[in-house]
Amino acid sequence: MSEKKTDRRTLRTRKAICDAFAELLSEKELHKITVQEIADKADVNRVTFYKHYLDVYDLYDKIEEDVLVELGLLILQLDELRAEEFFSCLIGYIKDNGSIFCMMFSRNGTNNLREKFSKLMEGLFRKLISEQQDSKLSDERIEYLSCYRAQGCIAVVEKWVTSGFSEPDKFIIGILADLDRNTEDLIFKE
Repeated sequence: MSEKKTDRRTLRTRKAICDAFAELLSEKELHKITVQEIADKADVNRVTFYKHYLDVYDLYDKIEEDVLVELGLLILQLDELRAEEFFSCLIGYIKDNGSIFCMMFSRNGTNNLREKFSKLMEGLFRKLISEQQDSKLSDERIEYLSCYRAQGCIAVVEKWVTSGFSEPDKFIIGILADLDRNTEDLIFKE
């Protein structure tokens, strides 16, 4: 069975709706956002919104699902790269999807997306540490070390995103790569 391709206009409409929603979520709590506000900000009518989503919560869930799938695929592709290359691709993805990441780190969000992003990063670092150490570290130690690496990375990304991407991409990539390299030095020193 062949899958029907989504046309460009539909993709543009969905992106406009998602961006409008993400912007509103940075201003107010999820349960206070209405479909009409999203439609107005996205410059679409309510009927168009309902062609794509059931309600505000369905929109949030679909955004979360899409971002997690894309991040998961990105992380799977990148786990073999050097730190600079990995963080360059990750930062590029984050910048390209800036409104979604502003939503992710917003105080008005549910934090579900942030927690799931954190788990993806922890999983990547757990895999890398396990492979590099050839399982010489205890499972508990690997869990804590991968948590530390992931949370440090996410903290830097969150600061960058919430500051409105005020620093150049290369600066953030350099910070992340340096911090990760120093963390690796401590991990593998044993």
